[in-house]
Amino acid sequence: MRGGVRKQSSFSLVQPAQRVPQGHPIRRIKALADAQLEELSFIFDAMYSSTGRPGIAPEVLLKACLLIALYSVRSERQFCERLEYDLLFRFFLDMSLDEPSFDASSFAKNKQRLLEAEVARHFFEGVVDQARSQGLMSAEHFTVDGTLIEAGAGVKSFKKGSKDEGPPDDKLSHPLI
Repeated sequence: MRGGVRKQSSFSLVQPAQRVPQGHPIRRIKALADAQLEELSFIFDAMYSSTGRPGIAPEVLLKACLLIALYSVRSERQFCERLEYDLLFRFFLDMSLDEPSFDASSFAKNKQRLLEAEVARHFFEGVVDQARSQGLMSAEHFTVDGTLIEAGAGVKSFKKGSKDEGPPDDKLSHPLI
């Protein structure tokens, strides 16, 4: 029997935490990050003024940086776009479903300002140390080919070389590649 097409409900009580499996590794990483942020809370209090426009909380910025690193998000703009629909990201940042994502340029400026402070280094070192002590990190070697290839020609100007030509004799070539 053919099922009917379901329409989206206009009211839902689902929380992002309900959609992230209990055994997902991000739950353990979130606990580590939250514990580290709790230790640094007094530093955040001293860094920020009690007056002025409210910004993005430093705890959220640092956890967002952790997500960007863990999930290899290429840019702040892409992260902010993904935050609109990714329930795992919303869970990690303690955001509700109806909370809007960040403005990408504001997010980038706030993130950069926070990363320049010493507190960011303390946060990341603390999370890595805790993860290592709990056996969440691997010492397995992982290599990705990052060879740079310089091309000074477009496809239209490409000329086929003769078979008897050897490799180019320049400083950019590497004999082992």
